[in-house]
Amino acid sequence: MPGSFFLSNNKIVRSFSFKGANFKIISSAFNIIKDEIVAQRTLLSNYIIKHKEFVESLVPLKEIDADAPDIARRMHKASLLTGVGPMASVAGVTAQLAAEAAVAAGADEAVIENGGDIYIFSKNETKIALYARKTAIASNLAILIKPETTPISICSSSSKMGHSLSLGDCDLATITATDGALADSAATLAGNLVKEEKDIPAALEKVISIKGVQGVLIVKNDKIGIAGNFPEIVKNIDPMTKDKITKDKASLENL
Repeated sequence: MPGSFFLSNNKIVRSFSFKGANFKIISSAFNIIKDEIVAQRTLLSNYIIKHKEFVESLVPLKEIDADAPDIARRMHKASLLTGVGPMASVAGVTAQLAAEAAVAAGADEAVIENGGDIYIFSKNETKIALYARKTAIASNLAILIKPETTPISICSSSSKMGHSLSLGDCDLATITATDGALADSAATLAGNLVKEEKDIPAALEKVISIKGVQGVLIVKNDKIGIAGNFPEIVKNIDPMTKDKITKDKASLENL
């Protein structure tokens, strides 16, 4: 289960799954987004076949091939900035590339959730719910994304939910940035850094110091820490919240 997901505000939400990853999409360019997801994940899969170290490494690679596809190069760049492995950013970068394809085709809105990692380009306000399982205080919160702050990526990591590897014991780490790969990678780093409540301040300081990270929110038990220019926090009053949580069963084997 992801740590963040959008509340549709009566907009049409369409779903799509590919290679074990589940997507929820708000856009008139649904088919373009779907095709771009397939194309980008196929490029990445073909690259990984020849470069196993890209998918296996938990730390940045010193370098990658000059002819690596754009998706791999974006992931590598984020990895170098955060110090975690390149695959930590796969969901965030996929959502961004798909949204960019929709906007390039003329769409005036593209909101894409990939297992809890979100990329938003919209002329309307979008409300994003936060979910930290049994942590009551965080699970009643949402963030309000205003159109003038988009495009923006909102990515979340948790050691308690989802399939992704976490080396910490963090209930929820949510990052905002314009770069989807960076937001996703930084969320993994933040989650890795927090094992106890006392770890929150140092984790906030480290992650917000990364160039390109806009805002950080970390939850451990009932303690919440926020740093940077994090979006406005509002109360989540949607009674259907739990029904909107994406169940994502993707694994590295599906790439």
